[in-house]
Amino acid sequence: MLKGTRLKSGGILVVVAAPLLLAACASQDDVRRAQATADQALAAAQQANQTAQAAMQKADQAAADAAAASAKADRMFQQSLKK
Repeated sequence: MLKGTRLKSGGILVVVAAPLLLAACASQDDVRRAQATADQALAAAQQANQTAQAAMQKADQAAADAAAASAKADRMFQQSLKK
């Protein structure tokens, strides 16, 4: 039972250490490319956020317009009942 535990621990160590060793082997060019990709992803995310905020503002305005139209329709209906 103890032997299996040691084997599992060693396997976990290899799985954890392997990416760290590979990362240490990255060239400066690899790091620059990764940074450029990250910068592009950040710019795209910021643009998406701005677009989403604009859409939210439009949706809020549409909801307010719909509520105003509904209130007006209710008033008109109530007035028609009184006649």
